Amino acid sequence: MELPVVVGVDGSEPSLRAADWAADEAALRGVPLRVVYACRWDRYESAALARDLGKPDAEVLPQDVVAGAARRARSRQPELKVTTDVVFEEPEYTLVHEGRNASVLVVGTRGRSGIAEALLGSVSLTVAGHAHCPVIVLRGNHDTKASHGTHGRVVVGIGEDPDEAAAVRRFAYEEARRRGVVLDAVKAWRCPAHETTDHPLLADAPARLHAEEAEKSLTEALRDAPPDVEVRPRTLEGPARHVLVTTSHGADLLVVGAKRRKGHLGLQIGRVAHAALHHSACPVAVVPHPV
Repeated sequence: MELPVVVGVDGSEPSLRAADWAADEAALRGVPLRVVYACRWDRYESAALARDLGKPDAEVLPQDVVAGAARRARSRQPELKVTTDVVFEEPEYTLVHEGRNASVLVVGTRGRSGIAEALLGSVSLTVAGHAHCPVIVLRGNHDTKASHGTHGRVVVGIGEDPDEAAAVRRFAYEEARRRGVVLDAVKAWRCPAHETTDHPLLADAPARLHAEEAEKSLTEALRDAPPDVEVRPRTLEGPARHVLVTTSHGADLLVVGAKRRKGHLGLQIGRVAHAALHHSACPVAVVPHPV
């Protein structure tokens, strides 16, 4: 069965840009697109959608929201199969539930100003922290094109345990292959302060050892790289969350992992993914892997 790409919309500009991205992602995957609007109310004030529909804000209905997003998707990808649904339920719950039958979830963040659009909304953060499928999050200022590599590179963060993050690498390989771009596989490393020395002949020795260990670990992790994807291994010194945010500049997508612990009810996302979602310069894909 073809699992669709699911996009959550609410009529705001960021969610409509997410719908554009989702249409391209579905076309790349050759699967249908499912447009979902979830809300507790039967009306929604949306200036952006109201302008498109030529209606007052108060007359915009949920059916208008999904229909408008679906029209954008079909105009962008005419061959794409698009379905819509309106659910009168909390959006966080609805989208996490939708993720059980999706190849990927796409969400944006709602914001009415430059400052608001730079922040990650609670719905996006909750969905990324609980969904059972990969979640792609676009903030308001991110590119809306996924159909081809605008910048020519996808970035994936490689963690400490190669086996644990196999799903993250597979997702990154496929995203780079679909776009026909290079995959930058990035591993961060640090040299603890207590391992440094003042001796001039040994000053760089501890750091060099940590760098070599990082390179060895990265090489081991990338042994499953498919031959038709160009992978560039990169080891960089610094905290992983800072390294990945820096390398996200000039990328089409940043791929990070998130642990899902059975029986754990809190947000399951980790510091690295959390930082990426709040500060990445490009869209972020959060790929869950069980522990």
